[in-house]
Amino acid sequence: MSCSPLRQITYTLLAAGAMLAVFEPHAAFAQGPYHVADRWTIGGEGGWDYLIADGPAHRLYVTHNSRVEVVDTQTGKPVGAVTGLKSTHGVALDPDGKTGYISDGAGNAVVVFDRATLQTLATIPAGTNPDGIAYDPSTRTVWAFNGRSRDVSIIDPASRALVATVPLPGKPEFPAVDGKGTIFVNIEDKNEIAKLDAKTHQLVAEWPLAGCDSPSGLAFDTAGHRLFSVCDGNKMAVTDSNTGKVLAAPAIGSSPDAAAYDPKYKLAFSSNGGDATLTVIDASNSSYKTVQSLQTVRGARTMALDPISGRIYLASAQYGPAPAATPGSPRSRPPIIPGSFTILVVSR
Repeated sequence: MSCSPLRQITYTLLAAGAMLAVFEPHAAFAQGPYHVADRWTIGGEGGWDYLIADGPAHRLYVTHNSRVEVVDTQTGKPVGAVTGLKSTHGVALDPDGKTGYISDGAGNAVVVFDRATLQTLATIPAGTNPDGIAYDPSTRTVWAFNGRSRDVSIIDPASRALVATVPLPGKPEFPAVDGKGTIFVNIEDKNEIAKLDAKTHQLVAEWPLAGCDSPSGLAFDTAGHRLFSVCDGNKMAVTDSNTGKVLAAPAIGSSPDAAAYDPKYKLAFSSNGGDATLTVIDASNSSYKTVQSLQTVRGARTMALDPISGRIYLASAQYGPAPAATPGSPRSRPPIIPGSFTILVVSR
C-alpha cells in the first residue's frame, strides 16, 4: 500500500525520533538490561562478606570465612587464596598493584598480603572486629573500621604499623574515599554518615540520613559528589558529599548490604539479600528512578563492580533446611551446604 508524501515525512520524523531515544546517552538501558550471565562455583565452607574487583589484573577478591578467595575474572576459575586468617570481612587494594589489605574481624587485625604470591606479609593489630576497610591514595594510608570498638585504625603501609586510632560516634559499616583526603563511612546504629579528614585524622562532620535505617553498603559518585547508602526499609539514601544533605531516597529491595556505582552509565546498585534482587537506579538526574530489579539468588547480599568490564559479581551459596527454633535460638539460620559457594556474574 502506498502512502502520501506528507505521511511519509511524518513516518520518517517518527523513526528519527525513535532512533534518538535509543541512542540518548543517559537512557539507562540503551545497551540492554542487566542479566545473570554466568555462575562460578568456588566451593569451600562457611559464610562470606565483601568482594572487590581488580579490573586491570582481571582478579576478584572474595572474603570467605577464614580465607580470601582469588578468582580469575576472565575464566571464572580460582587462582588461589590468602589463608590462615580467622574471620575475613573486607579487602582494600594498594594502587601499587602489588599489595592488598584484609580486615580479619575475629583476629582484630589487618593482614597485609602480596597480590602476586598471595602470601601474608604482615599482621597489624587493629581495633575490635575490623570490618569495612579502605585505602586513601592522598595520604597513602589504610583505614580499618572496627565494628565493636567503634573506632577506625589508621595504618601506614610503608612501615606496616598502626599510626592512629580515631573514635567514631557509633558502629561503622562500609567506607568510601574521595581520593583527595576525605573519607566517609556509614554509622549503622545512628543512621548517619561520618566524615573524616585523612590528613588530620579528625572526625569533621556527622550527617543524619533521614528515612534511612541501619545504613550498610556505601558507594560514591566522586565526580557528581553523591553518596549512595543502602538502608533497611527498602531505601537508598542519596547524599550530597559537599553539604551532607539527603537529596533522594529511591526504592530498593529488602535487606540490602552492598552498594556500587558505575560512572560510565551513571547507575547506582543495591544488592538485596531479603528478596534476592539487584536494584538498578538511574543516577544521571535528580529523579533517581529505579530502572531495573533483577532477580538474583538467595543470599546474594554483597557485590563488587568491576570498573573495567562493568560486570557485577555477587556471592552466594545453597542452603539446607533451617533447624527448629529453640528458646536459646529463636531465629535459627539455615546451614550453608558445603561446596556450594558460588559467584554470580551479572552483565549488560
